Amino acid sequence: MLTATQLACSRGERRLFGDLSFSVEPGGWLHVTGENGAGKTTLLRTLVGLSPADAGEIRWDGIPVREHRDEFHRLLIYLGPQAALKDELSSLENLQLALALEGQPIKESEALAALDTMGLRGREDLPARYLSAGQKRRVLLARLLLRRAPLWVLDEPFNALDKAAVELLGVLLEAHLERGGMVVLTSHQAVPIANGEVVTL
Repeated sequence: MLTATQLACSRGERRLFGDLSFSVEPGGWLHVTGENGAGKTTLLRTLVGLSPADAGEIRWDGIPVREHRDEFHRLLIYLGPQAALKDELSSLENLQLALALEGQPIKESEALAALDTMGLRGREDLPARYLSAGQKRRVLLARLLLRRAPLWVLDEPFNALDKAAVELLGVLLEAHLERGGMVVLTSHQAVPIANGEVVTL
């Protein structure tokens, strides 16, 4: 269970949000909404430990995340708003590198199967610089097929995806929740899964 209590964050001298509290239980998901610049990305970065909070506390299973940060990071997948791929590496190499850096190296056959599922068959060896924005996003999303992390924190995961990819991601999200996983996401688009909680910044 992920719990945030009285979180406050600023950008420079501007307060983005304060006294923000919520929890996400197994099988539940949270949709963070708000206007551009409201602090959605900052909140997600704060949840995963990439940005400090001005005040408040984040707990995982009742224990402050700051007390077991490395273990907490092994239990989550974070997908930021930018396609963080190395242009000179192929889709396959980028995916393998990302999993290796997260301490979960995978077999080439597993990576190829994940890329195939994400609609990238025939582009596995293509350098990332030649991929469209949507294809780059699909490479990043392939991590969701390969890591069994209980918490997914996804910043605008539907960006640049076509209709088929949006539907596929919706299926992946629903399957993750049915397994008892948890999701925190931002999206300016309609999210194709039901029964989520909403936090508006």
